[in-house]
Amino acid sequence: MPTISGLILLATVFAATAAPATQAADTERGEQIYQRCIACHSLDRNRSGPKHCGLLGRRAGSLPDYAYSRAMAGSGIIWTEETLDRFLKDPLGTLPGTKMGYAGVKNAQERADLVAWLARVSQDRSICP
Repeated sequence: MPTISGLILLATVFAATAAPATQAADTERGEQIYQRCIACHSLDRNRSGPKHCGLLGRRAGSLPDYAYSRAMAGSGIIWTEETLDRFLKDPLGTLPGTKMGYAGVKNAQERADLVAWLARVSQDRSICP
């Protein structure tokens, strides 16, 4: 049976070798990362992808003036920071049949920064009335 000191040592080793967590989200960096998205998206108007104003808290596929894929419209996803992070990591793998043919934002810190920026600006009434 392991001793208390052995368990403490084991916990210390695991903590020291664990993958580092992402740093606090940087919304300024998130705004820069969003530049990759503007070929298809905008905050205030639909393009080949839907607008992002009011994104967080919105049901995926619910804007009445945008033609979503059946997969997106029927997904039942509510956009939260968690669901958006998961989708942005691998859009096609997360939601097969989506029209978003982008390979995703693979870097966790970049996704955190982007999601934090979207969370802030998509609710900003000076940008999204």
